[in-house]
Amino acid sequence: MPESNAQTRSRVAALSGGSSGIGRAIVEAFRAEGWKVAFGARREERVAETVDALGGSSAELFGGKLDVTDAASIDAFYDAAAHAVGHIDLVVNCAAHARPGAFYELSPDEIRSEIDSGLTGALLFSRRAVIDMLARKSRGDVIFISSTTAGVPWPFHSPYAASKAGLEQAARSISLELEGTGIRSTVVRVGNTVGTGWAGDWDADSMAVGAKWQQLGLIRHHGFMQPENVAHAVVAAASTPPGFQLDHVSVHPEAPKLR
Repeated sequence: MPESNAQTRSRVAALSGGSSGIGRAIVEAFRAEGWKVAFGARREERVAETVDALGGSSAELFGGKLDVTDAASIDAFYDAAAHAVGHIDLVVNCAAHARPGAFYELSPDEIRSEIDSGLTGALLFSRRAVIDMLARKSRGDVIFISSTTAGVPWPFHSPYAASKAGLEQAARSISLELEGTGIRSTVVRVGNTVGTGWAGDWDADSMAVGAKWQQLGLIRHHGFMQPENVAHAVVAAASTPPGFQLDHVSVHPEAPKLR
């Protein structure tokens, strides 16, 4: 296969947080491209539901339990994924969670959990894949799903915003570390998106923060993206052929058309 086509065909992807929301939409988009996919999440029942919805486990699709804050869980996931679908050459970091609120009202465990899942977990999940790619001298991509909160002050989301800002800086540094290896590091920064189920466990006070974000202009209009819109952008970034690199892709909702 010519190198110009090597990045766009027969890819084998691994995703964290792939059982719901944006992660699941990316799994579905990759499968539509004919790529093999291994994905994981902490809730095994959601993983099983997603696998069943996409046709069941096979040599093309694997779903497993994954806690990105636990290095042993990551190792077990990658070992099982390699056995099921082959060596990974594309990593997408989707796992993250947050609960809105003033940082001083969040418990220490909540603050630590948001940083661990959104930042530390992404580094650990990517680390294992990169080690394997380097050992095989394989081309590959590592994609970090970020958020608008990384680029502008976003009150009542401080730990989450900090994790995403740190993630973007890490991705830029990783890109330089991997120069000359054929492994690329890309950020996909995501704007306001609905239909993810991400806020499914927020209480009434957490949901009320949305009105404050709108008052501050952080939610500028009533146009929102769906997870599938983000998935299209991730596929585009992952399909970039060798020879150049997308360091950063921002995906934002289009404003509703005025009549």
